[in-house]
Amino acid sequence: MRAEHYHKAVVWLFTAVLGIPVLATLLYSLSQRWGATILPEGLTLDWYLRLWQDTRFLAAFGHSLLIAAATLALSTLLIVPTAFVVFYYFPRLERWMNILILMQFAVPPVVSSVGLLQLYAEGPLPIIGTPWVLVGCYFTIALPFMYRSVSNGLKAIHVHDLMDAAHLLGASTPHAFLTIILPNIRKSLLASLFLSFSLLLGDFVFANMLVGARYETLNVYLFSVRATSGHFTSAIVMSYFLFALGVTWIATRLSRQTDL
Repeated sequence: MRAEHYHKAVVWLFTAVLGIPVLATLLYSLSQRWGATILPEGLTLDWYLRLWQDTRFLAAFGHSLLIAAATLALSTLLIVPTAFVVFYYFPRLERWMNILILMQFAVPPVVSSVGLLQLYAEGPLPIIGTPWVLVGCYFTIALPFMYRSVSNGLKAIHVHDLMDAAHLLGASTPHAFLTIILPNIRKSLLASLFLSFSLLLGDFVFANMLVGARYETLNVYLFSVRATSGHFTSAIVMSYFLFALGVTWIATRLSRQTDL
């Protein structure tokens, strides 16, 4: 019994450590004033109404969603077939792919941004200040998470046995990949997509240095209005958090429904 109580206490303590800052931010975003008192002086939705009526915020939020969606679509089209080809046809390349996907962590984002500014500010491909440069940068961010998750999903199923059975039944390799392999790694793919989605929405360094206000994203907008009001910025943070929470809940529900 003592061990059970200890485990419950650890879980509740961990929940409190994670939940109290979120609840405090939510309460601050709903308060009219909160200065020298323990509790806020009145609650209001004015900060959220002001936020969601701000066309600049809506545009920045839409830009972030559009860039993240384009990056994940590109990543899915390139990374998933690549992981399958490496795992099925060239397993010896797995070691080199592990090195490749970890290379981006060796260079800090600030250093990468400076190099990209020098490379793409001028010349034959001047894409600095456009969303295309962010899609390319975000692809490198999503690459290790998506590749590792898809690779682990492929290792968890009997790929060679499934492909051999599909070939015996007359299916081509692309058809077998789309109708047999892809559904079996669905959970791994969904997990990598939503993890990458959260990371991409939270990026500030690349977006601020490579694009800035020319194609303003959510975090660049948040940085620019940080001095206006703490209540207002708290409303931005909670809107982002609740959106990410809702997307995760929908993804979980869809995953459960497809398992039935």
